[in-house]
Amino acid sequence: MPQLQRNRPMLLSDYEWSRNPRGMHVRSPFDSDLSIRDYRTWGMGWVKLVVASYDYLGLVPRFIDAGITPVVRVYLGRHGNQPMTRQHRDYYIRFAQAGVKWFEFYNEPNLPVEWPIGVVPDWRNRSLLEPLVENWLDWAEFIVSIGGYPGFVPFAESADVTETAVLRWIDAMLAYIANRHYDRFINLAVNGLYCATHPYILNHFYQEGFGGNPRPPGEQRARGTSPWHFEYPYDPFTQSLDPGRTAFGGTDQTPFGDPNGLIAVGRIFNERCAELFGVQSIPVLGTEGGIWRFPAPGEAGYQQDVRFPPYTNQSHAQATLAMFDWIAQQAPPWFFGVTLWIEDDYVEDGQAALNVLSQNAPYTKEVPDISVLEDSSFYFASGAPDSIRGPGPVHGQADLHMVLLDDTLSVDWFFETASGYWDRFRPIVTTNTDFLDMMPYSKSLAITLVVSSVRRFEAENFIRENYPNAYLDPLIVQDGNTYAQLATVFQQRVETGRRFG
Repeated sequence: MPQLQRNRPMLLSDYEWSRNPRGMHVRSPFDSDLSIRDYRTWGMGWVKLVVASYDYLGLVPRFIDAGITPVVRVYLGRHGNQPMTRQHRDYYIRFAQAGVKWFEFYNEPNLPVEWPIGVVPDWRNRSLLEPLVENWLDWAEFIVSIGGYPGFVPFAESADVTETAVLRWIDAMLAYIANRHYDRFINLAVNGLYCATHPYILNHFYQEGFGGNPRPPGEQRARGTSPWHFEYPYDPFTQSLDPGRTAFGGTDQTPFGDPNGLIAVGRIFNERCAELFGVQSIPVLGTEGGIWRFPAPGEAGYQQDVRFPPYTNQSHAQATLAMFDWIAQQAPPWFFGVTLWIEDDYVEDGQAALNVLSQNAPYTKEVPDISVLEDSSFYFASGAPDSIRGPGPVHGQADLHMVLLDDTLSVDWFFETASGYWDRFRPIVTTNTDFLDMMPYSKSLAITLVVSSVRRFEAENFIRENYPNAYLDPLIVQDGNTYAQLATVFQQRVETGRRFG
């Protein structure tokens, strides 16, 4: 087993992606004219795949080879707050094996269309909210265990009424997690959590004209000399109209917050996480959104907010390029991009935008080495001797539990043959010893080591020498043993209620 050098939380620069903020959302899990050649022509760095089974699976390696980072959400229908099913789990494993790291689970649970017919979603309804949070946490920990990045639940960015207001949903979810599952959230944050958002930004953007006021649409040029503003509602023009407005509200005109900007919900999430968990910076990715709707050629422009200029088909194209340039060059370092909604609309009516993107190469986003946690010393090295890496000593029962598989086995084998054990005890499951270095000294760890008899002493010695505080629970695969016999051992543990042998 390899020896690893780091004992720290994720840095923003650790996340694996194209560094190109341009993205596109596929048409649907059932029907797409998806062409990797087109995505390369448009200069895309992200592709959002919504899958109903294994559709697009074969394209994943080709996207990655082309420098386009896939994001996968399994289509759930009216799933409400129900847990991940075994079938969903198998999809995630297969896509992770193909190279996907970015995943989503629930989708816009503040809208009735995502719930069984007759259910009215409301963040104040604890019987709806609490299972949503609990099941999301279980899913997120599973995604981390297969080497992926789990997305915090994306919401429809509503500020209209109290029961759907995205600010209230995020506040309610994070407060519940902070009260009940503080450590679990920190573990997710330091191991690859990101925040998925749906920034449909209306006409909340502008290019500066005379006196700093917005230019009319016919005078906008994406790569002109005048600066663009996509930081709504923190931009100078908005502040001149309603001083003090923030994404959280803050003024009489915004009682339920003002989330309809490119980075507004990302700021809400990061600032709340800073207050509740000491988080410094968690990546944010717009997994749907952009300037939507957009006018077809010849249509009059859209002007959803009369304070800002309308946009036409041509100015929409300029603003779309400007938006991606702004993300790469001026957005907060935690904002990684947007996948435009939606592929077929752009192909059919948004050719002006696609043409402009095709004619202008994307800018690369430089991502700094900013730690997820503002001060990780209390978490990763609290009282640790200089010579000790990884977890601290066990006092009574270990805080954390890992199933560490010999690299002759695989994570998907475990979930296929020992799913009952995972359902009962919910350990971290991995073949990667990176996770051992990521364990904080302030937490203790038990390791169920599943290893072949010929490698037993090498593996046990590696753990004892490098992680002497870990409680070791070896589960040895004897010569001639079948995987089915090993699965039987896990099942016996479930039946007797024994986590360890």
